[in-house]
Amino acid sequence: MTDSPVTLITGGGSGIGAAVAGRLLDAGQRVAVTGRGEERLDGFAEQLGRPDGLLTIPGNAADYEDVRSAVDRTLKEFGRLDAVVANAGFATHDSVATGDPAGWTEMVLTNVLGPALLIRASIDALKESRGRIVLVGSVAGFVPTPGNIYGATKWAVTGLAENTRREVTEFGVGVTLIAPGRVETPFWDSYGSLPPGHLLTADQIAASVVWAMEQPEGVDVNTVVVRPVGQPN
Repeated sequence: MTDSPVTLITGGGSGIGAAVAGRLLDAGQRVAVTGRGEERLDGFAEQLGRPDGLLTIPGNAADYEDVRSAVDRTLKEFGRLDAVVANAGFATHDSVATGDPAGWTEMVLTNVLGPALLIRASIDALKESRGRIVLVGSVAGFVPTPGNIYGATKWAVTGLAENTRREVTEFGVGVTLIAPGRVETPFWDSYGSLPPGHLLTADQIAASVVWAMEQPEGVDVNTVVVRPVGQPN
C-alpha cells in the first residue's frame, strides 16, 4: 500500500469527484479529497467505510493557502503525489444579460482560478513522480450557448488545459481535460431540476477519468469529450 499511487481530488465529496475517488480506492490507490463541506466529506468517508487509503481535507479550492495545505498534507500522509484532479466547480445557472452578478465572482474563482491554483501547488510533486493533471471541464467549454457565464468559465478551463500541457509536458507530466455533457450529479441542485433527456452518471464520467489516468507510460491523452447519446450539442 505504501507504494500505491496517490491522487488528490478537489470537490471530491460528491458527484464526479466522489465517483473517481471510489474507483481509485477500489483499484488499490490512495486518495485525498478536498471540499468546503466538512460534513459532506465526513459522510463520504463514512459511506466508504473510512478506508485507510482515504484522506479528507476541508478547504476552499479557490484559496491558494487551502490548496497548498491540501497538497502538503497529502504528501505528508502518503509520501508522494501521482495525480491531481481539478473537479471543484459549480454553476449559477443564469445568463450574462438577465442573471444576478452577485454569484459570478465565486463561480469564476472556483471554476477558473481553482484549477490553476491546484496546478501551481502540485507541479513540483508531479514533476518528481512524472504524474498527471486532470481538469474536469464541460461540453459547455466547447459549444457556446446563449448568455452562459458558466460556459465561459469552462472555455477558460479548456484553454488552461492546453496552455498547461504545453508548459509541463517537457517535465514528463501529462495533462488531460475531461469534458462531460449532461451528468446526473448535485450540480443541478441549484437549477431546481434535472435537464430533459438521457443523462450520464457520475460513475460513467469517472470511468473516463480513470481510463485516461491508467494509460501506459509515455501516453498522454489530452482531451476527452463525453456526452450521453441523444445530447445534440
